[in-house]
Amino acid sequence: MKIKFLCINFWLGGYLMKPLLDFIRQENPHIILGQEVYDSNNDSHRKNFRTIGIIKKELSYDYIYFSPAFYIRSGKGKIDDGNAIISKFPIISEQTVFFDGRYGPRIEGSALDNLTERQIKEFQNTPRNIQRAEISINNFTINVFNTQGVWGLDGKDNEKRLKMSRIITEEIKKKENIILAGDFNVNPDTKSIKNIENYLINVFKGKLNSTFNMKRKTHPKFNNAVVDMVFVSKNIKVIDSYCPQVDVSDHLPLVFILEI
Repeated sequence: MKIKFLCINFWLGGYLMKPLLDFIRQENPHIILGQEVYDSNNDSHRKNFRTIGIIKKELSYDYIYFSPAFYIRSGKGKIDDGNAIISKFPIISEQTVFFDGRYGPRIEGSALDNLTERQIKEFQNTPRNIQRAEISINNFTINVFNTQGVWGLDGKDNEKRLKMSRIITEEIKKKENIILAGDFNVNPDTKSIKNIENYLINVFKGKLNSTFNMKRKTHPKFNNAVVDMVFVSKNIKVIDSYCPQVDVSDHLPLVFILEI
């Protein structure tokens, strides 16, 4: 069976919510791996602060596993920010592992060009996790991992990113039939990524110049920055993979079709 996946950084919970929802409807993936997904119980919050509720209302997905990494303080109540695996197939088990920090508050940020020293420090110390959903597809089980990596002013290896890589590899070694995707916030030619490539196939390796939407970025460094990646077990066949050049986030989406 051919299964379509979409990996997408929602950008502040869906800052471009309408075009993002339209794009998801158009691609109609079976499984979405989302980063920067927001959740709030306050209906008076803007739509992008209520990503989970909007997805449940607007899209046809019966199974959502949300792993908040931190929360943003608001006068209307806190807003959770984290990763989400959104599926049309049953999720039969779930797990979240933190590789940097633990769940707690963080200040709300803006564009890279406008970050203050305080925001940079907060961003570098932002709690991060990797989530896993065991998904059943016609009696065949896959382990879907989704993450947003350690943020920094560059994409090079550092102590935190190497720790992230080590914990990710420890988790994937325990499972079979793996799909791992996300916004890793690190360059593909780092040891952090090569450690993962020792166990999994890097689907888009060498195929992309950048995974950022330059319509939404002003700093030239993003022109040659690949941080969004997809990895699969060696026994899983990749039927197709592409990176649509669409204006739905500050990142570009990754779409891939696997034979399951």
